[in-house]
Order: sequence, then structure tokens, then C-alpha cells
Amino acid sequence: MEQNQFRKNAYDMIELVRCAVNGEVCDKKRTETMHPEELFKVCQKHVLTACVAYGLETAGIKYHQFTQAKEKSIRKNILFDAERKKILQRLEQEKIWYMPLKGALLKDWYPRLGMRQMSDNDILYDSSYRLKVKEIMLDLGFTCSHYEEGNDDAYFKPPVCNFEMHHELFTVKDAGNLHEYYASVKEKLLKDDGNDYGYHFRTEDFYLYITAHEYKHYADGGTGVRSLLDTYIFMRKFGDSLDWDYLTSELKKMQIDQYEQQSRELALKVFSGREPLTEEEASMLDYYIFSGTYGTLITRMKHGIENTSKAKYIFERIFPSMKEIEVYHTFFYRHKYLIPVLWIIRPFKGLTVKRKKLFSEISYLTKKKK
Repeated sequence: MEQNQFRKNAYDMIELVRCAVNGEVCDKKRTETMHPEELFKVCQKHVLTACVAYGLETAGIKYHQFTQAKEKSIRKNILFDAERKKILQRLEQEKIWYMPLKGALLKDWYPRLGMRQMSDNDILYDSSYRLKVKEIMLDLGFTCSHYEEGNDDAYFKPPVCNFEMHHELFTVKDAGNLHEYYASVKEKLLKDDGNDYGYHFRTEDFYLYITAHEYKHYADGGTGVRSLLDTYIFMRKFGDSLDWDYLTSELKKMQIDQYEQQSRELALKVFSGREPLTEEEASMLDYYIFSGTYGTLITRMKHGIENTSKAKYIFERIFPSMKEIEVYHTFFYRHKYLIPVLWIIRPFKGLTVKRKKLFSEISYLTKKKK
């Protein structure tokens, strides 16, 4: 889809989402200019298809693809809740402290069931029980998608349940001061009522975390419009009661205070629809629009090259830094004498398991600038 077309459909998506979450009726003249097939593709990239379905319904419009996506989202939310309940019960039995993260809580603050589509569920737990948690997940019928890579282990159970079990919130590779700030995260948590090992963030700390998580993606490969919507939904529910002196102080510690202010102001403008965007805000919104939900490989590469150089970027892709090895290749980090074996394995993995990604990188790196 051509860039201006994509942007037009993204703005239509945003308007429909705005109407859905605010209980407004989308203008009929606006809906008559929409292209359902193109709109659907854009919504899929931002995981906002179900929310847009609700927005279309405010105008009395139903398209099969959107209605189906909404129904799938509702079913998926229900399945996630059921599976998460089983997991938390097992963690309780094994006396392992835990805390559900992000979307598992945010989804309940949206006006309608299924309005916030769930790609996965994230749970933070006591990292000293990593192997035990793996045993629990396998015993519950999950398969392990990856283990000892990054800051979480991923598990899947058919038909749709992806769980990311976090032993830490951020890695040493993440932007800003996020890894250091959350190194002792347990100290920031409050004990749940009604269970023995469940914890939660206070409201301000929950906001700090979702903002930090959004910034991690924003600064790496980019993040999509749903991140702005999450901010809007949170602010609408809690904004007037937040301790902003505390938030400002903590945001500065994480080195994301400027980003938080800009993204929050943009979210409130975009989804309230009351004020026109400045040129700078429109440019920032473009970055969200063209990033998709989890960013793009090209954006990630651009950032990597801008922060170093093309030559250094290529060198580090072939010979990863110790930080990269610590986060994504823990076996070799523990057995450093075997790191030369990793250098040999990586190209073969790229040509077999991650061929599409490898060829996309090569194509971008060899493309001549106009």
C-alpha cells in the first residue's frame, strides 16, 4: 500500500477507535470514504481490528472481517483469562511470587470486552524459579517457544494462548536507564489482597512501567498506535488522581521524561479529537503509524546504523557484542570459550530459520541512497 494511502487509512482507523472508546458515533460522511479492505490491513498491523469493529458499529456498519476479528478477540480474552488463572494457581501452590503485566490489566479498563486485542499475556515472577516455571508451563500443556533468550521465556498452547514469563522486565540492551531502574523491581511492588504470592504495582508505578515498555519499543524498532491508545485509556481512568511529583522524579531517573510528556500529550490530543496536531505532533504520529504494533526491522536497522555506523552495524551482526550474547545467547555467555562456535552457527541460522529477516537486512544494507 502506498504511503499516503496507508496514512489515510490509519487516520480513519484512529477516528473509528476514538469513537469506539468514547462512545461516539462516527460521522457517516467519513465512513463513506473508507476502503474496508485497506482499512482492515492497517488495523491488523496495529492490532486494533476489534476496536475498529466497535467503532464501525457506532455508525451501523458491519463488515465480516471486522466482526469476525472482534468475535475472535472476545474469545481470546476469555481463553487468556482462563489459562492465566490456572498458571497463577500453580504459582501459588509452588509458593512463587508473581505479577501479571500490561495488557492483562489494561484490557479491563477498555469500555467493551475484546476491545483491546491480546497478542500474548505477560507475567513477572521470581527469577530464581525459572526452571520450575518451565516445568509448570509444560505440565499445563504449553510448548516452549524460546527459553533463556531475552528477558522472558515464551510458551504457547493451541489454539491462541501465548504467554511470556518474565524473569526480569528489561535487558541490559534496552534504551535509557530501564534495566538499572527495574533491577530490584520487587521492592516497588505491593502485595495483593486475596492471595498469598500475587503482587501488583501502585497506580503510578504501573504507568511508569507501561511507559517504559512503550519507550523500549519506540526507541528500538518503533511502536504502534495501540500504545498511544493504552496511554489514553489509562489517563482517562487515573489521570486526575496521579502523583505527578513522584512520576516526574521517577521518569527523570529512567531518562524518559521528555518522551513520556510528548507521547502522553499526543495520545490525549489524538483520541480526544478536540485539538489539531502541531507539525511536530503529526510527525511523531507518523512514526507510530508506520511502525505497526511492535516496530519494523528497517526502523531497528536505521537506529542501529545511526547510533554507530554501517560498518560497525554489520560487524556486530556477524560478531555480536557481549551485551547481545548475555541477553540472547545465554549458553555462550556462560561458556565464553565457545563464543567462536556462535560466530559459525549464526550465519547458518540466518539462512535457514530466519532467512526472510536476513535477506531483508542484506537488501537494506546494499540499497543505494537516492
